[in-house]
Amino acid sequence: MTQLNPLTQIDFYKSGHIFQYPEGTESVYSNFTARSDRLAPVLRSGLAPFEGKVVFVGLQGFIKEFLIDTFNKGFFDIPKDRAVRQYQRRMDTALGAGAVPVDHIAALHDLGYLPIRVKALPEGSRVDIKVPLFTVRETRKEFAWLTNYLETVFSSFNWKPITVATIAYEYRRLLEAYADATGADASFVDWQAHDFSARGLSGPEDSMRASFAHLVSFTGTDTVAAIDYAEAYYGADADKELIGGSVPATEHSVMSMGGQLDELATFRRLVTEVYPSGIVSIVSDTWDFWQVITEYALMLKAEILERRPNALGQAKVVFRPDSGDPVKILTGYADHELVCGVDGQPARSADGRYQVRSDDGAGTALAAALPQGRGATWITEAERKGAVECLWDIFGGTLTGKGFRVLNERVGLIYGDSITLKRAELILERLRNKGFASTNCVFGVGSYSYQYLTRDSFGMAMKATWGKVKGKARELSKDPKTDNGVKKSAVGLLRVERQGGDYVLFDRQTEAQENQGLLQDAFVDGKLVREHTLAQIRERLRNGG
Repeated sequence: MTQLNPLTQIDFYKSGHIFQYPEGTESVYSNFTARSDRLAPVLRSGLAPFEGKVVFVGLQGFIKEFLIDTFNKGFFDIPKDRAVRQYQRRMDTALGAGAVPVDHIAALHDLGYLPIRVKALPEGSRVDIKVPLFTVRETRKEFAWLTNYLETVFSSFNWKPITVATIAYEYRRLLEAYADATGADASFVDWQAHDFSARGLSGPEDSMRASFAHLVSFTGTDTVAAIDYAEAYYGADADKELIGGSVPATEHSVMSMGGQLDELATFRRLVTEVYPSGIVSIVSDTWDFWQVITEYALMLKAEILERRPNALGQAKVVFRPDSGDPVKILTGYADHELVCGVDGQPARSADGRYQVRSDDGAGTALAAALPQGRGATWITEAERKGAVECLWDIFGGTLTGKGFRVLNERVGLIYGDSITLKRAELILERLRNKGFASTNCVFGVGSYSYQYLTRDSFGMAMKATWGKVKGKARELSKDPKTDNGVKKSAVGLLRVERQGGDYVLFDRQTEAQENQGLLQDAFVDGKLVREHTLAQIRERLRNGG
């Protein structure tokens, strides 16, 4: 990637604000806050409803990556004439010659560092909506223009990791709730949401940051670069700690290369020769998933059960469906979703199939006896049961302390196509209703969860609330009459405290009061002054944030 010019990572209108502030402006104080969850793709009911808090993570990576590395390499470390000329050329060619004077850019280069102070809550905190995550202001009055000049890049870098970290944590809360409800092994939750998102995100930088945010709540990931990011920016060390991990897995090119007629042999070779021990995940819907999960699984039963545990005691074959409705594929159909006979039981056609009731609930036992077709949806016995029950019928398993069924440790399922929080909840609830523990399947969490997001998902914005002009403080705010209240800002200097399990905002503070509270220096005058490790962030979040 071309070396970024840090001073052009702005919206054009920012270039003129230095000249628009009142004469004598000496300070601009802004905050970055998640203002609303109205558009957030979170659960509103059930065992793990959203609690109105976002997970704060990613600022340290931004500080190191952009405020330090990019500013040094792309501005301070290059000759002044070149640095200033690059900026001037960009403004002149886009806005008109001389439209933006550049004396302030030259002065910044002469200073040699970024004169701003960023105060932040600890990363790993679960912060209430409408409570600032961090604040920004200048450290030298002649550079008051810098605070909101940097708004665009502060926002574009930080909203995504915070949003993804929040969604990931909501997955964890959901999985923990169902593990508790079904008596399942809670330690399995660390691996139960596996990051599949990299290919669906907006390039390698986005995927590294977003997937790092996933790692705050889970250890399962297929995004290799997320581990690189954790080591580069968050003090992690894969030689000394588990940052993230994965397992061997196939893709459709592997399965189809062996040919449809030899698919069973491909499965056999994978589980007995290529991976005779440990975990292996095999994509299973290249042609007929239901044949794989019933016929092939039964034919391979002895070989699967005889696989050797690896050094970690693992010897699991994981079947991976990758198409269709994940809820129905994993959990099957409930009786009320099928056409039933007079006895109230699902009726079967002459060839043993079931008819799915239409969306309006229409359907009769007579329809099930009619020839297939006429727009009806017919399913097999395997489809009625779903993949989890099909594997149970072949391999059996154990019961949790609460009486829920857990598949034999040699087999499992992972589903990674179009998973969302709502779909995951439906799957877990339907499995519970069928008497299965929540840990019988792993969810591959991809772009449906980590890319179908915007800055507005949690209403994140950086806004000024205080300033100083010719030595006199001015409290700033916005409260548009045309808005529904979401854009109403805090007022003045800000302080955040912890009350019980909540973070609470106090605005209109004195400068002495603003120096207190939980917003603490993270970056001052070109230097990171407080550092968090991934391990510390994980521990903080696990302890409630």
